[in-house]
Amino acid sequence: MASPAPEDLVVTRAGLADWPLISGWAADEGWNPGPGDGPAFFAQDPGGFFLGRIGGEPVSAVSVVTYGSDYAFLGCYLVRPDLRGRGHGLATWKTGLAHAGSRTVGLDGVVAQQDNYRRSGFEHAYRTARYTGTPPAAEAPADVRVAGPADMADITAYDAACTPADRPRFLAHWLTAPGHHAVVRRSGGGRVTGYGVVRPGRDCPRVGPLFADTAGDARALFAALAAECAGRPVAVDVPETNPAGVALAEAAGLTPSFETARMYTGPVRPYAHERVFGVTTLELG
Repeated sequence: MASPAPEDLVVTRAGLADWPLISGWAADEGWNPGPGDGPAFFAQDPGGFFLGRIGGEPVSAVSVVTYGSDYAFLGCYLVRPDLRGRGHGLATWKTGLAHAGSRTVGLDGVVAQQDNYRRSGFEHAYRTARYTGTPPAAEAPADVRVAGPADMADITAYDAACTPADRPRFLAHWLTAPGHHAVVRRSGGGRVTGYGVVRPGRDCPRVGPLFADTAGDARALFAALAAECAGRPVAVDVPETNPAGVALAEAAGLTPSFETARMYTGPVRPYAHERVFGVTTLELG
């Protein structure tokens, strides 16, 4: 029997009901996605997820989620292992990427795909390493508290300074989703000095984001998130552009287990790299 050809592939938008399939494929690749991430992802851009099908059967996926008029983020680029190398991924990629229009597109690319991404116009910005391990048991610091509705506006403004785009729709779901535990730290004057989230993952809980003014703020937030995990291993994706983030992860007994590169097709607005101690998610940036 002949192998399915790229022209047999039909790429259409995916819905939230397709997320378990997509996240399952991602888990099989060792990405450890959050099983409950889907509602927050689709809240940001319901039209930004795509599935390729042959004879109605899903074989490929990609997401290109838009943030405003200037920025989009590509993730969930997947092809079923038994159908790789036949052009289905590229056809799905092209359909998804068209959704970005003229926006700069970012992605966190695995090592094996980075040369392919360069050929598609993406340029390397920095490396990110996933650190995984069991932090020492500790109580949550008294000055770190659970984020509540009254914190939403301040956290959203703080987040905007730490990312290439504003993302209030995403955060409204990310901070409150079932199983997600969000914490915030404020200065004596009430200003937010950092916030973080831990959520269930397929292999172990995922910390992200971990944004903070200083290493001290980040340590306090991380301790509170780790305490929520009750001695279980956790994972956090740390950009190499923040040496203090790497030092924090290493001091907590975490070790590198996975590597990606942040890549862009063009310029992004300036943001506070030094506050990013942990990336929110490799799927949406």
